[in-house]
Amino acid sequence: MSGKFVIDRARNGQFYFNLRAANGEPILKSETYVTRASAEHGIASVKANALIDERYERKTDKSGAPYFNLKAGNHEIIGVSEAYSSAAARDAGIDSLKKNAPDAVTQDNTKAASTSH
Repeated sequence: MSGKFVIDRARNGQFYFNLRAANGEPILKSETYVTRASAEHGIASVKANALIDERYERKTDKSGAPYFNLKAGNHEIIGVSEAYSSAAARDAGIDSLKKNAPDAVTQDNTKAASTSH
């Protein structure tokens, strides 16, 4: 089984997505988008860029924890990983994204939520 993109609504009403591995572990979180269609476009961009190693920006946060950004061809950040315990764990996260993203299905949690008032 491959990974899954999950679209949700932020508290401000905007949309975002997470990519989760087949085991449910989070791999990547997007920025927020004004429309669901924009979030879906972001997912398509992750799928298109996931296998291109040059699109990964390997970083370290203020506390020294490694993480990565996935960037599009225009150098805009598509998504950000969680913080990892080591550079090796971060690199395993990148490998997981490469493995899971291309064939991941999309689960849209906002459609069900928008029909209940």
